Parts: sequence; structure tokens; C-alpha cells
Amino acid sequence: MAGRMSLARRNLLQEKTRMALSVGGVALAVMLTLVLNAFLSGMNRQITSYLDHSPGSLVVAQEDVVNLLGATSLLPGGIMSQVEAVRSVDEAIPILSQFVILDLHGKKQPAYMVGYDPDEGGGPWELFAGRQPRTKREMVFDQVLAERHGLKIGDEVEVLGKDFTIVGLSDGTTSWMTSFFFLQKAAAENLLLSPGSTSFLLLTTSEGADLESTLQRLNNLPGVNALTKQEMAVNDLKLFAQVFSTPLKLMVSIAFLVGTMVVGLVIYTATVERQREYGVLKAIGARNGVLYQVVLVQALAASLTGSLAGVLLAYGVAQWIMAVRPQFLIVFDPSDAVWALLSGLGMALLAALFPARVVAGLAPAEIFRR
Repeated sequence: MAGRMSLARRNLLQEKTRMALSVGGVALAVMLTLVLNAFLSGMNRQITSYLDHSPGSLVVAQEDVVNLLGATSLLPGGIMSQVEAVRSVDEAIPILSQFVILDLHGKKQPAYMVGYDPDEGGGPWELFAGRQPRTKREMVFDQVLAERHGLKIGDEVEVLGKDFTIVGLSDGTTSWMTSFFFLQKAAAENLLLSPGSTSFLLLTTSEGADLESTLQRLNNLPGVNALTKQEMAVNDLKLFAQVFSTPLKLMVSIAFLVGTMVVGLVIYTATVERQREYGVLKAIGARNGVLYQVVLVQALAASLTGSLAGVLLAYGVAQWIMAVRPQFLIVFDPSDAVWALLSGLGMALLAALFPARVVAGLAPAEIFRR
């Protein structure tokens, strides 16, 4: 065993530059895989951030509307009193929401407006600075979007032709796609020319209530669709995240393939260059299984070293990306490092296939005649 390890180490370290390129290729492939997966996790968390932090466990929307971010909802007039009369419903919090386009320093910026009653809830769940709006001309603006455009508390932002003063900056309300900002519900009604309108009701149910029965009673009301917050969050993810998840997963697969090819090429070259040594070993009785182990040890050393470097590199790159572009959220799962090492193991096994075939086809007599 010691002899096999010695041969594998000598083959790898004979060309240190080639070994460094192999490890670097795997490290970059693993880093890209980890960062893309973590970006996808962060994107999913950002898409459902409002529902995750909003009060209640049920949402009432317009009939046939199943998304928060993906559809415009307008509830029938007088529906709130009917919803509050449903058994097991403790509280109904109305919000009026709409995607709008803001003009910030000459740049068009999509944003999601939420009109809410500060005394009831449904607004920003964490303030970075400032306070809740107290008048119809005040707003809470996303802190990251404000920083990107040089806005601060006291500045004015035009929304649908009317100016609003920033009195608070919210935290955790941004994403790379859009950001949230918050007004009083009456202000949103004036902007949308829809007095008394409501987009969604956020419902809190009594303790121990049967959610299925409550949903059934709510869905018997005319012109509404009631569902759990979890169901609505899943629908938003299906609408937005899946559009981007397929190309991201494809890029992950390509990164894995590139890492495998880099390691395979390096090990294949090292094996071909030392055919004479392998031929001598076969001539003195070494079986193919022993030589396979030498090739596999080389591939494992390059792949696992590269995987460990890739994990460290991924965490560093993620922190840099979020510092430079805070609208991007990159979330690593503790199991990601384990999967990275398993990916490195997979790369090693696949990369060892072609060099192993070279070893298996060696004929000692042919080697000696060269």
C-alpha cells in the first residue's frame, strides 16, 4: 500500500504546475456549484420574505388568485366583515399591494408597494432606521435600495406622480428582482384611485382551529380564494424561482463536468507519461487492481484537495458578492460542504475511468520494445 501511495504522490508532484492547475480547476468548479446553489436558496428566501414575516396563517385573495407577487388582487367590497364573521377567524388585516415602477435618478426601478395600517400590521417587519409612516405622505423605504440610490431619511420619492417622504428604512425587504416599500393603506388607495380597496386579507385564527375547515368556510364566500401562507409561498416560488432554477442547475451540472474533465486530463496525462513504470509493475506481477488504485489515489488527491479549497473559496466569494451587491442573498446550508466533498469524490471516480483503461491495456512486452 505504501508503494502505491508513493507512486501516486510522485506522479502528481512530478509536475507541480499541472497539479496546481488540476486542484484549481476542481476548486473553481466546486466554488461555482456551491455559490449557484446558495444563490438559489437565497433567491427562494427573498421571494417569500413578506409572507414569511407577515402576521397570520391564512391569506384571502381575489377569486382565482393564488400568488402574492405574481397577480393583481382586488377583493369584493364588504368582504372583510364577512370574513371576520367566519368562525375561527380572530383577526383580519387588510393590505393593498401593487407592483409599480419608480424613477430613481433617471433609472427605472420595479418595486412592490404595500399599503397597510401601522396600527394593525402587515408592514415592514424590521426597521433599519426611522419609524412607521404617520401621514398619507410618508413611507418606509427599503434600506438596500435607498443606499444604492443615495437616499436617506427625509428625502422624497415620487410614486405614481405623488411625492412621499422617507421616514423609515426597512431591513430584509429587498431582492435582486425587486424591493418592497410601505405606505399607509389610505395613501395607497389614493394612488391607485381605489378608495376602500383591499388586495389581500391576512388572517389570524383562534388557537387550535382546524385550518381546513376554516378554509372551506372562507372559500364559500363569494369572489374570494383562501389559502394558507405556505401554499401561497409555494405558488410564488413556482412562478418566479423555477424560471431561474433550471438554468442555474444546468450551470451546476456544467461546472461538475468541467471539474471532472480537468482532473481526468491531468491524471490521464500523468498516466500516459509513465506507461513504462506501469509496464514494469505489470511485468513483475502487479495486477490491474493494484494499478487502478494508484490512478484512483491520484484522482482522489487532486479532487478532494480542490473540493476543500473550493468550499473556502465559495464562502469568501459569497461574502464579497453580498458586500458589493447587497440585493443578492447567498445562503449556504451546513450540508453544502458535505455535498461539495461528495462531488469531489464523484469527480475523482469519473476522472479515473480513462486513465484506468490505459493501464488495463498496457502490454509489458510492447512497453519494453519502445
